[in-house]
Amino acid sequence: MRPFHCGLIIVLVTVLADLPLAHLPSAKGSAPVAQPNFLFILADDLGWGDLSCYGNRRFRTPVLDRLAAEGILFTQAYQVGSVCSPSRAGLLTGRYPAELHLHGHLAQSELNAARGMPDFMDPQVPTLAHLLKQAGYRTIHVGKWHLGRPDPNLPGLEIYGFDIARWIDCQENGRNLWQLEERPTATAVLVDTTIDILRQLKGRPFYCQLWLHDPHAPLNPPRELMEKFRRQTPPPFTSPLMIYAATVLEMDRQIGRLLAALDRLGLRENTVVIFSSDNGPEDIEVANAAWSAYGSAGPLRARKRSLYEGGIRVPWIVRWPVGAPAGVVNNTTVIAGVDFLPTICELAGIKIPEALQQTLRGESMAAAYRGDTSLQRTKSIYWEWRFRIPNHPWNRSPMLAIRSGPWKLLMNPDRSRLELYRIPEDPSEEDNLAALHPEIVEKLAAELLSWHHTLPPGPVESAAGRNDYPWPSSDASQLKQD
Repeated sequence: MRPFHCGLIIVLVTVLADLPLAHLPSAKGSAPVAQPNFLFILADDLGWGDLSCYGNRRFRTPVLDRLAAEGILFTQAYQVGSVCSPSRAGLLTGRYPAELHLHGHLAQSELNAARGMPDFMDPQVPTLAHLLKQAGYRTIHVGKWHLGRPDPNLPGLEIYGFDIARWIDCQENGRNLWQLEERPTATAVLVDTTIDILRQLKGRPFYCQLWLHDPHAPLNPPRELMEKFRRQTPPPFTSPLMIYAATVLEMDRQIGRLLAALDRLGLRENTVVIFSSDNGPEDIEVANAAWSAYGSAGPLRARKRSLYEGGIRVPWIVRWPVGAPAGVVNNTTVIAGVDFLPTICELAGIKIPEALQQTLRGESMAAAYRGDTSLQRTKSIYWEWRFRIPNHPWNRSPMLAIRSGPWKLLMNPDRSRLELYRIPEDPSEEDNLAALHPEIVEKLAAELLSWHHTLPPGPVESAAGRNDYPWPSSDASQLKQD
């Protein structure tokens, strides 16, 4: 089989009056609103519990809190990957990343090959950018990409449907925003670039995705923001809280600059703003996060890489002043990254070709974006993780998971480690109900394994799906020192 390769978010939607745009119904009962534009900002490794509007009490995120107050906050939103590249693939293609041979993050060619992965997302896989461009949108990418390119020496992402691409993987003109010395101002640079692009766009609707690299480790935030947390850490030491919180505060501040620019440019009212993250927070056992991994999954179990809720459930905020109500908390609707493509297409008034529709795994959640808190999804959500998960055994999920209605089943392909949770009542996944509901286990296991059998074969790390621990042994041979 030919390998495919594919990758928290703000979407902005704007009216450009001099075009004969389609008109869409307004959620507020007023006159129809014009076809929207989109700006999509994705945070990197931000946990579900990192924003104060999601319960964080260690530090405040006033800009994103205000965004939530002006729009809709979803509490049951998922990415379909537990690390960055797979999540991005799901968002852009509406496909499950494992189906596209994207099982983990893209890295060097040798590591990609060892994990049964290609070096770049197959450009023949249709993307959201392709669909919007065909419908007359200007399509723009700024920031982290992490989906590879057939020819990294080419300057843009036209092959993936983007008219404009800046700071691809945060690098441009010999400057690398991933370097520690660049990190204090890196988010500001990406926001400045986005504002400049939006200022120059006139006469056409646009889709612009701003994919930040904060708060992905290694972190080096502005020093003055770190000092806000000095009271708990005596000089000359720093703490993960100081470094991580300061990075999130800087991200929040720069997003505030972007939202203010939208106001100045007259883009606020018919702009859909969507904010999310690509997966859960990083683990402190990972080397480049050893001094900064303070991200929070809130009450959710586990972290990045895990298929427990803390690894895949993410913040998701939508603001659309002329199209959706403000101050809504949606605790009911379950949304997923594979829903992003069909949802944005419906909001834009774009009909997805039937042949492509057959390959999409998600469903449109446009009604929920317009404020319908009763919307229930009809499709299950699936996950796969073929590699080890670091740190505490409590974080180490089985290899497969499915969410269907209120139920979530986790299991290994050999049917070991069957775990069933009723997520609305047990978001921390503490009460395994598998023994009490064997009929639900069998139904979901059959569905999950049926999907798993369609995935391309490939290497599986020996520690995948295991949560064992090297308990002390009474065998004297086990006690010998190296």
